[in-house]
Amino acid sequence: MNNKILFFVVSVVLFFIPEVFAEVKPSSLFCESMVLQRGVEIPVWGTAWPKEKISVTLNKQTVNVTVDASGNWMARLPKQKAGGPYTLEIAGDNILTYNDVYVGDVWLCSGQSNMDMTVAKEDRYWCGVNNEAEEVANAKYPLIRVFDVDYTPKNTVQASVTGKWEICSPKTVGHFSAVAYFFAREIYNKYKIPVGLITSAYGASTAETWISKEAMEAHPNLKPVLEAYTQKWDKFVADSAATMTKYREDVTKFQGDMAAVQAAAGDVTAKKPKAPRNPNPELDQHNPYVCYNGMIAPLIPYSIKGALWYQGESNGPTAKLYREIMETLVSDWRTRWGLGNFPVLYVQLANYGKPMTEAVKNEALMTVREAQVQNLSIPNTGMAVAIENAGNDPTNIHPKNKQAIGYRLGLIARAKVYGENVEFSGPMYKNFKVEMNVIRLYFDHVGKGLMAKDGKLTGFAICGEDKKWVAADAKIDGKTVVVTGAYVATPVAVRYCWGTNPPASLSNKDGLWTPNFRTDDF
Repeated sequence: MNNKILFFVVSVVLFFIPEVFAEVKPSSLFCESMVLQRGVEIPVWGTAWPKEKISVTLNKQTVNVTVDASGNWMARLPKQKAGGPYTLEIAGDNILTYNDVYVGDVWLCSGQSNMDMTVAKEDRYWCGVNNEAEEVANAKYPLIRVFDVDYTPKNTVQASVTGKWEICSPKTVGHFSAVAYFFAREIYNKYKIPVGLITSAYGASTAETWISKEAMEAHPNLKPVLEAYTQKWDKFVADSAATMTKYREDVTKFQGDMAAVQAAAGDVTAKKPKAPRNPNPELDQHNPYVCYNGMIAPLIPYSIKGALWYQGESNGPTAKLYREIMETLVSDWRTRWGLGNFPVLYVQLANYGKPMTEAVKNEALMTVREAQVQNLSIPNTGMAVAIENAGNDPTNIHPKNKQAIGYRLGLIARAKVYGENVEFSGPMYKNFKVEMNVIRLYFDHVGKGLMAKDGKLTGFAICGEDKKWVAADAKIDGKTVVVTGAYVATPVAVRYCWGTNPPASLSNKDGLWTPNFRTDDF
């Protein structure tokens, strides 16, 4: 190759190098009004020209790094105490300056629609909390900041996300995750430290969609979930020419139908056509690892204090695997962040559906709820019980009393993360003892004492050796509950609230509820 040809080839290659490497560019997480995690090294990363020298400065602390051969750089700032406002400066061939930066505690908030549900209704009819107008008007917390990740599921791991940091105010809080906001409010009001929330959640998503492919591959029991998606993906790739052509035709027809509806002389009652669903399986939040690839992986290794999780309703089909799925998720996130066993605080599913009339009703969501109790065996986790949270509207799978959920998660954090001496759990079943025709139940987290809703315990079932469950009578006896059943002379087991919408009744006087439990293993 002569010199003229070589020069031409090099010029073309340099011309087509992505613009992202033409100047220093940090991850999209780093922008105005961000919150950085206190008490740990603060990773700051991005792209630039290979071998370029980069300096990162925060609060008079500067770290210098060199861009690697792939055009990536990573700086780790020294630990900082809570405070601000600071300026973050990133300098290379160009200089970027971000103001109004605070150091405090950052929480990753993920899951499905009950985490995605916002404080105000805005453009989604199922959103909006109790006392919405009052909550919005009072949301004057400039040191609570939120980075809301756009819904971007992908079949391959991504390097960046779309979003921005927003300051909590009556103008912005309406589109904040309600659970995340009320949790942050609890933490801020107690400790007066800046709180950052990174919300990466989406309605109807399964738990496995938030786990990396590699982590799931390490679990043989999860292999069928992966194989089912692989088959979908392979079929889509093979048939994409035809399926995407039909999809585009359907979209064109849908747009025409919508225009016709909107032109129907202002007839707001006109039935609106349903938008066609994109056949690309990577856009389906039920499939494994696609939300991890697009909405979790790009966040790593942004330093966090811990994670909040509200999810489970969409895992009915894989309910028997839910315990292992969640163990896999927690282990995967902790391994990839490299911050040790950071706290993972989650919400047990709320009551939902028609009130149960049977003494015991085995249902898929009941299996998920039991798995959530079992997941407390994972170190440094906590569970907020929501067994009564739907109140008088149990047919609404999005209970509006998200203030209670944020408060309960906050109590767990205050006790288990911040070391405060406060009761954070409802009574948790510990063991039982058979006393002739009576079963006596013992509990942890009795707190200020056991309490029955409206003065009467309901939701208990008992059985004898025939394993036939019947509704039981139950009463509080000091720190225990005594359970009996008509015609059950020799009881062997008790279950409590064993159904999707049970008549929950047992709490402690601290206002925290007992989750479902069973004394049997049959």
